[in-house]
Amino acid sequence: MAHWQCIQGCGACCHLDPTDRPELADYLSPEELTLYLSLVGEGGWCIHYNAETRQCQIYDQRPRFCRVLPETFEAMFGIPPEDFNDFAIDCCHQQIEGVYGPESEVLARYQQATA
Repeated sequence: MAHWQCIQGCGACCHLDPTDRPELADYLSPEELTLYLSLVGEGGWCIHYNAETRQCQIYDQRPRFCRVLPETFEAMFGIPPEDFNDFAIDCCHQQIEGVYGPESEVLARYQQATA
């Protein structure tokens, strides 16, 4: 069974461009939506994303919507815990492909890590 995991040197989830996520208001509270939009910086990247290291600068204090956890996905998207792995893997795959491309080294590493 595939198991979701984050890979180092990715950061695709830090690309917050709201035009790529038109359904934000469907799963974020009004307060979270305001916070989310306040985090969008140049080129759609989170203002707390370090592009050189490809790491979050506030990782331990990141908002709930940045946490890929079964309980977060259940609350935000209605995904039961038993479906978390497949759903999270698919979400990451789509986001990585959208940010870095279908032939990217990052996507290849992600696919290998979650195979």
